[in-house]
Amino acid sequence: VYSGNCWPSQEHQGQVVIRLPARVHLTAVTVQHISKEVSPPEIITSAPRDMAVFVSLCWAGIRPWGKARTGEEETLLGTFTYNVAKEPIQIFPLKAPLPRAFSHIKLVVKSNWGNPVYTCIYRVKVHGKMA
Repeated sequence: VYSGNCWPSQEHQGQVVIRLPARVHLTAVTVQHISKEVSPPEIITSAPRDMAVFVSLCWAGIRPWGKARTGEEETLLGTFTYNVAKEPIQIFPLKAPLPRAFSHIKLVVKSNWGNPVYTCIYRVKVHGKMA
């Protein structure tokens, strides 16, 4: 993980749908940013702050993969706050148990630590048991 080698989103919000290598019974998500000790001040403020993880039935193999249909609800699996004062790698448990496995998750970044131009995520890991 190197400073600037991240997935950036404009301003302080963003979202990404992550395709998993298999259908997974989800248990947790890990988010990583670079450590505060090696980060210039303008970079640490780009760390995500408030986030949420969602899934949809179309990502469980029940329907062909794709965006949630208009009006189709996504299920919130958890909200959490990444804390720049703690370790750069932070694990966040998700709601459990889920009745089915999913092949995609959506990570929504709702805010960052003050950078008005962009938000950076260096690494996201999804934990669970393969179906």
